[in-house]
Amino acid sequence: MKSKIFIRLLGLFLLLLVFQAAAMEFVVVPFIARKVLEIPPGKTDLFLGHETLWSGLIALAVALTLAIWVASGASARLERVIAFARKMAAGELSARLADTEEDVFSVPEAALNKAAERLEQSFAELESRRQELAAMLDSMQEAVVAITPDGLVHWSNAVMQRIAGTQIRVGRPLSHSVRDPELLECVRAVLEKREVQSGRSSLLAPGRIFEINAVPMPSGGALAVLHDVTRIEAAERSRREFIANVSHELRTPLTSIQGYVETLIEDQHSSKQTTLEFLGIILKNASRMNRITEDLLALAGVESPDYKLTLRPTPASGLVRDAIESLGGVVVDSEVALEFVGAPDTLVLADGDAMNQVFGNLIENALRYGRAGKRICVGAQLVKPLTARQARSQSASEVPSEVRFTVQDFGPGIASDQLDRIFERFYRVDKARSRESGGTGLGLAIVKHIVLAHGGRVWAESELGSGAAFHFTLPLAPVSPQAPPSGV
Repeated sequence: MKSKIFIRLLGLFLLLLVFQAAAMEFVVVPFIARKVLEIPPGKTDLFLGHETLWSGLIALAVALTLAIWVASGASARLERVIAFARKMAAGELSARLADTEEDVFSVPEAALNKAAERLEQSFAELESRRQELAAMLDSMQEAVVAITPDGLVHWSNAVMQRIAGTQIRVGRPLSHSVRDPELLECVRAVLEKREVQSGRSSLLAPGRIFEINAVPMPSGGALAVLHDVTRIEAAERSRREFIANVSHELRTPLTSIQGYVETLIEDQHSSKQTTLEFLGIILKNASRMNRITEDLLALAGVESPDYKLTLRPTPASGLVRDAIESLGGVVVDSEVALEFVGAPDTLVLADGDAMNQVFGNLIENALRYGRAGKRICVGAQLVKPLTARQARSQSASEVPSEVRFTVQDFGPGIASDQLDRIFERFYRVDKARSRESGGTGLGLAIVKHIVLAHGGRVWAESELGSGAAFHFTLPLAPVSPQAPPSGV
């Protein structure tokens, strides 16, 4: 660059030198010789010859010096501009040309700085919007993945990365990252047909179901959005099972009632004993339907978002004693002993009516299935019983925060593989015996929802042949810092 500028400047100075020499030779020297010195024509060649030669040499030396100086300055400025342009091309948008003195280069340099500043602002805005868009897509519950026209992963949000794991990577073929055929088929169809595609995926993540919606992108790629419908499917399946169970539970007594009523109508001369027997069966089935209806209403109530509890500090021992007293008559008629095995006076937050319903369902369940054990034990205890001194010396996290209530029978027990399902609606360990004893299959489900509404937990422990124990917890009522913990 510097040599090119130098050669051009030197050429310009040489042209000027030739012009000056020609002017001196053909204009200035003849004029001075004839007019001023009155030298005859033909004698002027020797006049001022040496002066012209020396002036030309001096002018050439000055021209070379000026050419070198001007070429060096211009070359340095141009090299700064070229270096600046290379930085901009490399993505260093913060680069700027330093301010210099006012000259022919200052105007384009200022324009370049202004353009670089605007370009930097534009890229900063684009990056900010890209980050906002990425944050929005990462906060979505749906999984999103963008595919290039060549079938490569262009981008994926955090949900998609959690589902697919470390396999999904930018620049990697989607078929190498995801093995689900439904998703791959939807993406392939969008890339080929440029039309919106939809489908369902059940193999992308174990135990989860996704709705797939794939759309074409203006760039020629595709965008796939996966919506997790696992809970919706489970709720729909639960709804269908619930309707089927309710229909079955109601159809059985209704069929029995209808059959006996039709028999009584057709056989008007039946004996009084037969009529009374049939009416007793009809009453039994009607009572069963009534219990099912009441339990369905109770379950709908505790499952409703509007279900409200009146929580009051209540002694745990008082809840247990009230339950035993209210069900004492039922237990006496069944020849089963209902035993109080102790409970602390610790205050718990509880709704008295709801707790009577919980204890009632658990004790009735124990009577129904544990009658062979001849006794039922009801009690409560602190999860981490501490003395007053220990409680004061321990941190707040180590002080008991709940009371565990237990209803235990000594019947045949429950198999371990069924313990996790016994709190489901209409689930029965022994369906034939449950229907014979009049169970609806909703009592434990009601217990579960009431306990959860109190902020507690519920579970069962059992071994075949050793009876079953049903446990639930209630949180402790807040006490004054000055008052010692109750029940210790």
